[in-house]
Amino acid sequence: MRTPLSLALCAATLVGCASHTPLQTERSYSVEWIGERPLIDRSHLTMTFGADGRAYGHAGCNHWFAQYTLKGEQLGFDFPGSTRKSCAPALMEQERRFLDALGTVRRWDVSEQDELRLWPASGKPIRLLPER
Repeated sequence: MRTPLSLALCAATLVGCASHTPLQTERSYSVEWIGERPLIDRSHLTMTFGADGRAYGHAGCNHWFAQYTLKGEQLGFDFPGSTRKSCAPALMEQERRFLDALGTVRRWDVSEQDELRLWPASGKPIRLLPER
């Protein structure tokens, strides 16, 4: 005989699994936060996941690119490359933090607010919003 608690647990498990959205490829996202820090005002960092396993975008000053590996909720990036334009020191520091943070990503999820979160092994995630 099933108790109300066991039925509730089964239902919660099924709903959690059914509501998991796959990572969308060929869609652009805007980076809002890198770990514990928001972006510098008026800077624009983007990310697009290509269906071919390549991610790319704008890192605030330079264009960046990297191979990514996706397996369920696990996500990892190879060492990212970028163009070599020079910008203001604060933008260059933010770009370095972003590219370094990509190398620490281990998993991803989508928040209730439709925010893509790229989680490192420890610490706060890179948070992105879908571009409209």
